[in-house]
Amino acid sequence: MERRSFFKHAAASTVALAAVPATLLADETTKAAASSDLPTISWRLTSSFPKSLDTIYGASDVLASTLSKITGGKFTLKVFAAGEIVPGLQVLDAIQNGTVEAGHTASYYYFGKDPALAFDCAVPFGLSSRQQTAWMLHGNGMKLMRELFAEYNVVNFMGGNTGVQMGGWFNKEINTVKDLEGLKFRVGGFAGRVLSKLGVVPQQLPGGEIYPALEKGTIDAAEWVGPYDDEKLGFAKIVKNYYTPGWWEAGPQLSFYVNKEQWEKLPDAYKAAWEAACQQAHNDMQAKYDALNPQALANLVGSGVKLRSFSDEIMEACFKATVETYEEESAKNPKFKKIYDDWKIFRNNQAQWFSVAEQSYAKFAFSKKL
Repeated sequence: MERRSFFKHAAASTVALAAVPATLLADETTKAAASSDLPTISWRLTSSFPKSLDTIYGASDVLASTLSKITGGKFTLKVFAAGEIVPGLQVLDAIQNGTVEAGHTASYYYFGKDPALAFDCAVPFGLSSRQQTAWMLHGNGMKLMRELFAEYNVVNFMGGNTGVQMGGWFNKEINTVKDLEGLKFRVGGFAGRVLSKLGVVPQQLPGGEIYPALEKGTIDAAEWVGPYDDEKLGFAKIVKNYYTPGWWEAGPQLSFYVNKEQWEKLPDAYKAAWEAACQQAHNDMQAKYDALNPQALANLVGSGVKLRSFSDEIMEACFKATVETYEEESAKNPKFKKIYDDWKIFRNNQAQWFSVAEQSYAKFAFSKKL
C-alpha cells in the first residue's frame, strides 16, 4: 500500500509541474494558428482503446478539443475507437502506412516489432510517472525514442500516463513463485517475457477482450490499469483476488503517433498547437486517474474484492528475472542496448533522489489520516 501511495503522490505532482509550459505554449500559438492565411486541416486518429474507458480513451478527445480551440477550429481531429478503423493493437501499422494521420496507443503493445519500443511506455521495475516525463523531456528519452520511431515513419508525442498500475485480477491466490507456473495471464509488453521465465503463459489482449476471456476461462488472470478502469470493465464480477503492485508499470506513458510525412507538411503554428494540445491531454489523464481511483478502489473492496500484495518472494524473483531479461536483450539488440544504457543510469539516479525526499515523506505522512 505504501508503494502505491508513493507513486500516486509522485505522479500527481507531474500535473502541476507540466501544465504551465503547455498553457503558455497554447497562449503563444493561438493567434498565429487561427490566422486566416493558414489552411483548414482535418485529421483522423485511431485509438487502441474502447470509448467505454473514458479516461484512457478520453485523452484523444482532450487532444482534439484543445487543438480545435487553439487553432480557432481550423485544425480538427476526428477520433475513432479501437476496431472502428483498425484493431486496437494495429495502431502503429496504421500510422506507419498512412492509413490515418494519427493514433493513440501504448508503445509496449509493439514489443514484438522491437522490445526497445517499450521504453516509450513502461518496462518492469521502471520509472514512475514523474520520472518518465522527466526522462522524456529533460533526459534523452524523447531524442532516443524519436530516433527509433523514425524507422517506422512515426513521430511520437507523450499522450498521458496512468500512474502506477495494479498487479491484476487472479482466479486464485498467488502466494509463491510456484503458484505462477502455467498461469495464463493477460499482460502487455516486456512483462510477458519476464514472467515467462517464472512459468507464466503471457497473453496480450486489447482492453475490450479481457472480460470475455476471463469469463470463459481462456485466461486465469488479467491486468489492465487500476481501480477506475477495472471497475468499469467489471472484472470483480468474475474474480475477487486483486493484487498490487503492477511492478511492470510504475509509470506507463501513453503516446500519440503522427505519420512522419503528414507531420512534415504541417505549418509551424499547427505543429506548436499539436504539441501544446498533446501536453494538455498528457497532464489531464494522470490527474483524472488520481482523482477517480480512490473511490473506485473503495467500491471494489466494498463489493467483496480481496486486496492483496505480491509476496516478497515473488517480487524478488520477478526483479531477478527482469535484470536477466534486460541483459539478454541488450546482448543481441544494439538499439535496445543504446536506449537501455541511457535509461538505466537515469532510473538509478532517480531512485536515489526519490528515496531521499518523496519516499521518506510518503512512507510516514500517508500512513496517517488527517
